[in-house]
Amino acid sequence: MELRQLQYFVTVAQHGSFTRAAQLLHLSQPGVSAQIRQLERELGHRLLDRSSRTVRLTPAGEAVLPHAQAALAAAEAARRTAQEFGGLQRGHVRLGMVAGAALTPPSELGTFPGLATTLAAFRQEHPGIDFALTEDTTARMLAALRDGHLDLAVIGLPTAASGREDDDGWTTLAGLALHTVLEVPLFAACPEQHPLAAVATDAHPGAALPVDALPVDALPVAALDGHDLVSTPRGTGMRTALERALAEAGAHPAIGVEAAAPPQLAELAAHGMGVAVLPDPGAVPGLRIRPLTDPVPTVRIALAWPDGRPASPPTAALLSHLRTAYPGPAGPQAADVASSAAAATPSAMCSSAAAPSTTSRSSGK
Repeated sequence: MELRQLQYFVTVAQHGSFTRAAQLLHLSQPGVSAQIRQLERELGHRLLDRSSRTVRLTPAGEAVLPHAQAALAAAEAARRTAQEFGGLQRGHVRLGMVAGAALTPPSELGTFPGLATTLAAFRQEHPGIDFALTEDTTARMLAALRDGHLDLAVIGLPTAASGREDDDGWTTLAGLALHTVLEVPLFAACPEQHPLAAVATDAHPGAALPVDALPVDALPVAALDGHDLVSTPRGTGMRTALERALAEAGAHPAIGVEAAAPPQLAELAAHGMGVAVLPDPGAVPGLRIRPLTDPVPTVRIALAWPDGRPASPPTAALLSHLRTAYPGPAGPQAADVASSAAAATPSAMCSSAAAPSTTSRSSGK
């Protein structure tokens, strides 16, 4: 049985005529008829009733027709797929990242690969694809995705961001698709001599949770009122999550220093520049790290890409590769990743910061 025989059979069945089928197939009528008779011999049944001027399907032909059509459709899909992968021999992907995104995962998340490791694995599979890696604020990257200046981006968002018009300025999510990688809470990194390094949780009776239900060393967001903070600039998911939590708690601290990435925030706090608010940096000399609560500011780390327009084959392939490497809360690693991120150190992709846009190319050549 050959695909061309199935094609001849389907064409005759659709038009009810050997003559018309031969014209459409650019073949001679005897040639079409001979190939279909050979197909019938292989199957052991007549597929077409030739007794009248209009060719009709026999009961066996009616049963075989959908299978023949499915086989032809599958062959066409295989051909298109092969053509698309041919387009992966060379290509270019513009990938945006929140500034300061760590490219090496902490040991606690050893099963959660760093972004550099993931991109390197992709390049081994597709050595002809180049990258332009850009660091910028989430807000600017969202605009760049919509304007066609970026293909994909690793962004940080407050967990409530949805893209609705009333969603506190994050309307640029409209028209974009998101794949959540993980969600991480924010902590207060207090210099050891800072008043908040020693303040007790029960000093804030207004907390929504009973004191004995709060995490050890938890610091209510309201306790930040009146203190200088070190944070990322406006337009970042981390800063937005912090500002929302402060507004909910009725606190109005001053953002005394802005920095691009969590390591910089922690270093500035350790030098007495203020209380840094960032994902848990782990043990840092000179700092006491306290989980924030009532409410817990949380940042969502996600892949974002334009929705509603077809991606190039290289972009689609990289997106598929990243979504497999980072399955997110719905994936099999979700419980382990979430518990590690909440209890210890943020993952390789949990920075949400900002800096002037910088671009580097990786060609691997």
